[in-house]
Amino acid sequence: MTTPPPTHARDQGSITLWWVTVLAGALLMIGLVVDLGGKLRAVEAADALAAEAARAGAQAVDPTKAIPGTAIALDPARAAAAADDYLARAHATGTATPSADGLSITVTVTTDHPTLFLQVIGVTSLSAEGHASAELLHGVTAPEG
Repeated sequence: MTTPPPTHARDQGSITLWWVTVLAGALLMIGLVVDLGGKLRAVEAADALAAEAARAGAQAVDPTKAIPGTAIALDPARAAAAADDYLARAHATGTATPSADGLSITVTVTTDHPTLFLQVIGVTSLSAEGHASAELLHGVTAPEG
């Protein structure tokens, strides 16, 4: 009469497969956290650059209207040029669009964030976009209007 092998011999190696599966999942989660967290930081940086460029563009008040006191409005060409110049100095890509009424300027900044872990599946960078507007306000204690 033969005796069956001990049950622990049939389980040999099953814990190794479990560890490989768990570690692969953990590495995937760490990779997503690192790369998507980097994208969030890139969006924050793009928003900050857009806000700074919008403020720079909003400084381009049209003197032909402001000095005589007829209106406080942007010079659209100078405002867009000032915002574009700020973006160029910051080595950023974006667009600046003054409003039709000349009371605000909107800036959009686009950037790419290089990935670390997602390169394994062919994703080398993630696109990030930031938006901001600056509005002209004037008044001593509160905005007029």
